[in-house]
Amino acid sequence: MTGHKYWYKRGLKDGLPIGLGYLAVSLALGIAASRAGMTAVQATLTSLLINASAGEYAGFTAIAAGSTYLEVTLVEAVANIRYLLMSCALSQKLPEDATLGQRMLVGFYTTDEIFGASVSVPGKLDVWYTYGLATPAAPGWALGTLLGVIMGDILPLRIVSALSVGLYGMFIAIFIPPARKNKVILGLVILSFAASYVFSTLQVFAAVSSSLKVIILTVVISLLAAVLFPVKEEEANADA
Repeated sequence: MTGHKYWYKRGLKDGLPIGLGYLAVSLALGIAASRAGMTAVQATLTSLLINASAGEYAGFTAIAAGSTYLEVTLVEAVANIRYLLMSCALSQKLPEDATLGQRMLVGFYTTDEIFGASVSVPGKLDVWYTYGLATPAAPGWALGTLLGVIMGDILPLRIVSALSVGLYGMFIAIFIPPARKNKVILGLVILSFAASYVFSTLQVFAAVSSSLKVIILTVVISLLAAVLFPVKEEEANADA
C-alpha cells in the first residue's frame, strides 16, 4: 500500500498544474454552455461526466444549433474517438493485476494531459498515479465550467480565450523533457508537428475532422516508430 500512496501523492503533485490549467480553459467552455441555453448545474454536471474540451464544445455548439440527439451523439463520437487510442495505449502500461474497475476508471479520466503524464511514467503505470492526476484536474475542469456560466456575461470572450494558451504550454512541458534526452523522441515530435501542419493546410484533408486527423497521425507515426525503433522489454524493465 505504501507504493500506492507514493504514486498517488506524486500524481497529485503533477496534477495540480493540470487542474489550474483546466480551471482557466474551461471558462470558455462554460460561456459556450451558457450560450447554448444550459444552466450552471447542467454545464457543471456535463464537465464532470465528459472530460473532453473539444467534445464538450462540439456538443454545446450542436445543442445551440438545435441538433437532434442522434446528431449530437455522432458529433461526440467523432470528437472523442481519439481517447480510444489513448486508453488502449495506457492499458498496455497497467500491471496485470489491475482490476476491470481500475482500468475503467483510468479510461474515464484519460484526457490529453493526463494521458501525456501517465504514459511518461517509466515501466508499468500504477493506477494510483493517474488517480492522483485526476484528483485536482477533474474538479478544476468542472469548477471552471461553472464559473464560465456564471461569469459569461461579465468577462470578454477574448480574454477568456487567451487563457487557453496556458493549456498548450502545459502539454508541451510533458514531452519536452523526454525529447531532450532521446533523439528518437525528438525526431518523432518534429515529424508530428510537420505532419499536423501538412494535414491542416492541404485542401485534400479539409473535409477530415480534427479528431480523425489526430487518430490518423497517431496511428501512422506510432506504427512507424514501433517498426523502426522498437523498445525491447528488457530495456523497459531496466528504465523502471
